[in-house]
Amino acid sequence: MLETKDFAVADKLIRAKVARRDINLLVKLVEGLGHLGVVTTLDRMEGEVLIQTTKDCWPDLAEALQQMPLLIEILDPAN
Repeated sequence: MLETKDFAVADKLIRAKVARRDINLLVKLVEGLGHLGVVTTLDRMEGEVLIQTTKDCWPDLAEALQQMPLLIEILDPAN
């Protein structure tokens, strides 16, 4: 049986920054990818977002982010 702590080791939180005008587009594009991640706005004035994904999904999501038609700055690439 899976316990809550089992999911904690799978989570990956990515802080990123986009142009303020691109936050909504990023949310829609990531939502369109289905299961790969969820975007939450941390600071709309600065364009800072948090992308919640899993360690297993991150490589696919990272590749998809590179293909998106907007500039995304990953703030904590080592995470």
